[in-house]
Amino acid sequence: MLEDQIFCPACGTDTDHTLIKSGQENLVRCDDCGTVHPVEVKRERLVNLKVIVNWDDRALPHFITIRANELLNVGDELLVDDPTKDVVMTQITSLETDRRVRSALAETVKTVWARATDEVPLRITVFRGGKSHPLKITVPGDELLEVGEKRRVENFQFIIVKIKLRGEGFADAAEAKDIVRVWGREI
Repeated sequence: MLEDQIFCPACGTDTDHTLIKSGQENLVRCDDCGTVHPVEVKRERLVNLKVIVNWDDRALPHFITIRANELLNVGDELLVDDPTKDVVMTQITSLETDRRVRSALAETVKTVWARATDEVPLRITVFRGGKSHPLKITVPGDELLEVGEKRRVENFQFIIVKIKLRGEGFADAAEAKDIVRVWGREI
């Protein structure tokens, strides 16, 4: 049985079908009435896309294959599965066609700019004895941080007092991939 229902000319509705023969035209049998009829195979056109993945201070080029008619949007997550490199979960930060756009079909995009979100650098400023101490660690992008939470990084034990977001403003809680900086006060 095929996953999608197919229109049966004898029944006049979409019904479940069984594939009898595959090729340029699939030959199928209606599971309801037994009628055998051809079904045209829809082939999706694919395009190769260049994706520049930013991670911390590095920008690495990757190449992926994607459906030509797929709509890409700034802010969308994109799985970058380059056969010659690691698989990376990213968030699209910019799309380049003839110019920079916020949304475009994959076939019109020359370069996708994205930032890695599976592992992210987290910048932390800890206040200790009247001085601020900058720290940077790597954490999973989906790790949740909350104001009031106790943390230990290197030789600092602190409580989170403020979280600045990538977009704008501050939050009481956020995933690491959405955070620009965390401020903490030593405890």
